[in-house]
Amino acid sequence: MIIQTGMRTDIPAFYSEWFLNRLREGYVLVRNPYNQQQVTRYRLSPDVVDLIAFCTKNPRPMLSHMDVLKPYGQYWFVTITPYGKEIEPNVPDKKIVMEDFKKLSKLAGIDSVGWRYDPILLDREHTVEWHISEFEKMAACLSGYTKTCVISFIDIYQKVARNFPEARTVSKNDRLIIGKAFIEIAKGYGMTIRPCAEGTELAPYGADCSGCMTVKTFETVLHTHLDVPKRKENQRNGQCACFLGVDIGAYDTCGHLCRYCYANANAELVKENMKRHDPRSPFLLGQSRPEDIIHEAKQESWIDGQMVLELGV
Repeated sequence: MIIQTGMRTDIPAFYSEWFLNRLREGYVLVRNPYNQQQVTRYRLSPDVVDLIAFCTKNPRPMLSHMDVLKPYGQYWFVTITPYGKEIEPNVPDKKIVMEDFKKLSKLAGIDSVGWRYDPILLDREHTVEWHISEFEKMAACLSGYTKTCVISFIDIYQKVARNFPEARTVSKNDRLIIGKAFIEIAKGYGMTIRPCAEGTELAPYGADCSGCMTVKTFETVLHTHLDVPKRKENQRNGQCACFLGVDIGAYDTCGHLCRYCYANANAELVKENMKRHDPRSPFLLGQSRPEDIIHEAKQESWIDGQMVLELGV
């Protein structure tokens, strides 16, 4: 099975100690965000966990602990954008993150890391031309350390509209201009552009619209086929072909406080929740409660043992 760590928060950036404790103790408890009494216990043994997937804006806290991950397959998406503190208040300087990305690539392997340049938003300062110029500089820096760059354009979810009221949907014309330019730039630096939940409008220009974190992505990392249960396939809004797996994070806990974030309701709630974090707890947030109903997850390895010789990412 696949364990996902990054759809609700940034575990490597803020909760690496907790995560390492969970791996050492061999299990994690995850509270259902929509039914707080329901808790699922997942074993973290390499016998049943084939791969751990990470999404982070700051992998540095995990770099000195990569030996702990050696028994597992791993895939990392690192989001690096050229925005400043006015949009990403607590994200480290991009030059630092890019250097850490290179270190991560050397440690995990080029097939185990992908760069995310998203979300793309437009305003008076962050113009189409600005994005194209910044993207080229960043692609030049990361060339040779990844084969994949995922892009997406800002989605105005309810939480985004509340925390970032001036954000606007990017027009189709601007999406095509940016997308085509990015595809050509990325190609020159040995990367493939993969749009995230953006449909197929960029496919005619050379983008790979098959999904950004797919079963094929994981098979390439593991060099083997995965027998993935069909019911596990994700089809979010009919536009996402990614395989997201089980997420062990919690909403409203990411301290980056990016204004475009869909996973945080507001900054004050995040600050209060982070105070409740105990790195020794089996939960990322808080502790067990008397009313908890704990369910033991049914887990098994999906590796079928058939070698993969030619799978591209």
